[in-house]
Amino acid sequence: MAELPDPLELRTADHPIEALLLKRWSPRAMDGGVVTDEHLASLFEAARWAPSTYNEQEWRFLYARRDSEHWKTFFGLLMEANQAWCDNASDLIVLLSKKTFAKNGKPNPVHTLDAGAAMQNLLLQAASMNLVAHAMAGFDRGKARAQLSIPDDYEVEAMIAIGRPGDPDDLPTELQEREEPSGRNPIGDFVLAGPFAFDT
Repeated sequence: MAELPDPLELRTADHPIEALLLKRWSPRAMDGGVVTDEHLASLFEAARWAPSTYNEQEWRFLYARRDSEHWKTFFGLLMEANQAWCDNASDLIVLLSKKTFAKNGKPNPVHTLDAGAAMQNLLLQAASMNLVAHAMAGFDRGKARAQLSIPDDYEVEAMIAIGRPGDPDDLPTELQEREEPSGRNPIGDFVLAGPFAFDT
């Protein structure tokens, strides 16, 4: 298993934060090896402990392990640009959120937010374990709904590729130069006291 670049050598926070937040990034290079059942369970366990409205825990995860009967279906949901590097993933995950409250069937206005919190927990856990976890919007949501029998009261939110770190030189040429942790805008670009006054 290859070693990921150390984001802590490439990123600097402007204010004190936990190192794990800097360590999380979205690599693409994976070695095609299998992430163990125990490690995969740890990722989902981390997601389990995310905050949620009224403790609804409205996130749902569907997944396919490499070489399983479902792999081809999940892989086929991805846009071609993502298929180019996801072929070395160990697992592909589809994240869903329930759009209505279980307790009364009324619309839940924050189902997407809560599912995102669960995904972030999973991504941070993966970073702590030196695993690749790359969230994606580039896939066919309608196809996912149809082929994975997803009910109408669930939103298809994202896909996540999970794997063991690989050699960036094995990526398509155009992706190799992007295989490093990115920076972030300073907090002054997105935080204001009082009314909205951002440049639009």
